[in-house]
Amino acid sequence: MRFMFVCSILLILAGCAQNPVSGQNDFVMMSEAQEVSIGRRTDLEIKKQYKVYESRALQDYVNSVGQKVAKHSHRPNLKYHFTVLDSPEVNAFALPGGYVYITRGILPYLNSEAELAAVLGHEIGHVTARHGVRQQSAAQAANISLTIASIFVPQINTTVGQNLSNILGGALLSGYGRDHELEADRLGAEYLARTQYDPQAMIRVVRVLKNQEMFDAEIAKQEGREPRHYHGLFATHPDNDTRLQQVIGEAGHLTVANPIEEYTAFLKQSDGLVFNESGEQGVLRNNKFMHAELGIALTFPHDWRVKNQPDKLIAVSPQADATLQLKMDEKPSGTPAEYARRMGGFGSNSQVEALEVNRLPAAIATFRSAVAGVVYFDKKAFVVQGDAKSREVFATHRSDMLDTIHSFHALSDAELKLAKPLVVRLITSQEGDTYAKLAQHSPLGKEAESYLRLINGSYPQGEPAPGQYVKIIE
Repeated sequence: MRFMFVCSILLILAGCAQNPVSGQNDFVMMSEAQEVSIGRRTDLEIKKQYKVYESRALQDYVNSVGQKVAKHSHRPNLKYHFTVLDSPEVNAFALPGGYVYITRGILPYLNSEAELAAVLGHEIGHVTARHGVRQQSAAQAANISLTIASIFVPQINTTVGQNLSNILGGALLSGYGRDHELEADRLGAEYLARTQYDPQAMIRVVRVLKNQEMFDAEIAKQEGREPRHYHGLFATHPDNDTRLQQVIGEAGHLTVANPIEEYTAFLKQSDGLVFNESGEQGVLRNNKFMHAELGIALTFPHDWRVKNQPDKLIAVSPQADATLQLKMDEKPSGTPAEYARRMGGFGSNSQVEALEVNRLPAAIATFRSAVAGVVYFDKKAFVVQGDAKSREVFATHRSDMLDTIHSFHALSDAELKLAKPLVVRLITSQEGDTYAKLAQHSPLGKEAESYLRLINGSYPQGEPAPGQYVKIIE
């Protein structure tokens, strides 16, 4: 009783502010000036974590579309900032105070200016409805209420009290769930209509994200991992989600007689856009990894799935029962053989062989269900480690793992020319073109056909029509 009384006093003292969208009072613990200040400070941190994409033309284009939509929002006087981040992630997000970000990774999957406006409009909706502010206020309230309650009610420090506070805090911090995301979709669609874009572009964007999720679910099943969720609010496809259709339909009362789509203008902005890795972390071409800056290359088994991560390169076997990964140590000590013996998991019973791999000093250590190759190059140690679920599984993959280790070599001049990032190119489809045909010459590997369908809005079964612009990857 006293705990709830203290919480009630706290909420009263904290203050409320009128929500710009609903006109109703919201529980918030910061002014608009504070909100903008938080956004400005966090923006600096974001840009330390992510590089800003270097195309000035693309930045200006995205900003012009975002400013146009923001001008017709519930907070038109807020100063908005729109930034394209140099990240392959399929993502967009917003900070309190009008800071909106979209990754270059999502742009190839959009196919019109209206769809770009829908992504930005959704994020503007989060800003105008102050979802981030409300979430942060809830977090502050949960922490403050627990502190005060522990002073007045000592029993709150017990296990029962902690469980109670966790439940209350969890209830307060449940924002950015389905309700907030649907509200952002509805607001984004409304802003599209006000700006003369087609509100249904919001449905198309959610469909794009859902198609990404469906595709990744197939890949995850083959790799034996959990799939990623790009818009996991909808158990079904967005076309069949009644509530999503309803919130988007609410923008229908704002009649758009001749809605703006701008396919050509948007697609021309996509021409030359970097696709997937930027090259700073190396590039993959049909399971051959090349890194221009490090000057190295190696080839993974052709039927393994390879993922390039910031700190390591991971390959997974077709049955997801074995992995290979490449790591680098910038300051190794001792010989390759000594380095291999010190590696975690390789004890005194391991077999260590000192040798050369393509004229580079190396060692290979084998122990039970794992193998590791250590290769020294340019004063660095490159470790290629293979692991399997059991000794029996290891025996079936051992040859492939050793082949990968032995493929490690210094980058040749010819390979150096190939070790550059993939880019989006715009072509005009000809009579008889299919995505299967276009995929035959694609550097995207065995999933090329699915990728081409995804980036052209034709997933899972569509085909290009003669004369239409089609995005390919070179």
